[in-house]
Amino acid sequence: MDARKLVAEAIGTFWLTFGGCGSAVLAAAFPEVGIGLLGVSFAFGLTVLTMAYAIGHISGCHLNPAVTVGLAAGGRFPAGHVVPYIVAQVIGAVIGAAVLYAIASGKADFSLAGGFAANGYGDHSPGKYGLVSCLVAEVVLTMMFLFIIMGSTHGKAPAGFAPIAIGLGLTLIHLIGIPVTNLSVNPARSTGPAVFVGGWALAQLWLFWLAPLVGGAVGGVLYRWLSSEPSAQVTGTAAARG
Repeated sequence: MDARKLVAEAIGTFWLTFGGCGSAVLAAAFPEVGIGLLGVSFAFGLTVLTMAYAIGHISGCHLNPAVTVGLAAGGRFPAGHVVPYIVAQVIGAVIGAAVLYAIASGKADFSLAGGFAANGYGDHSPGKYGLVSCLVAEVVLTMMFLFIIMGSTHGKAPAGFAPIAIGLGLTLIHLIGIPVTNLSVNPARSTGPAVFVGGWALAQLWLFWLAPLVGGAVGGVLYRWLSSEPSAQVTGTAAARG
């Protein structure tokens, strides 16, 4: 495998984690001009949209283990490349969270008790949603994300517009899911902040690996069955959050 693909995935996932989680940690509730839930949702979508144009032609711009697994399940990505891609994505996400921590911790009243954009269920869900609700939300939203990715990169889809559809799709998914789990649909994005929060975030991290991977695989298989042609515009071209 070309090492440049793995470096591109690490850089892209760094950008997704730093940009998306950074908007939540640094800007969401900033006095008077805070960007709120809508702004954070767009920030995650914009990280994917910008990276899809920047590195889509290099690595496919997955940025997300669930997307990599989903594309492999959908016949769009070689199964032998799945593990190296996931490792690169997790490394990029942890580095992104580390840079964010270095910046955020410079504020006088900074505390990891605020959650640091980590994902959670039960008492650690923004809306106090229970385990089952969070599990269903993460599976279904990740499944639909794979639908958007595979459909917009299909050989019969309009060329050149896939990053826009994928970025806006991720924005919509965040608008739905942030109150439920702080929205993951991306195990790498969840792992980065959890490493720094520790405790409950690491204890609940299993859900944010299991549910997105299941949802991604189901979405990939189901779209492959629905589609008349499994081929994409560029094999493996896709993007991901979160």
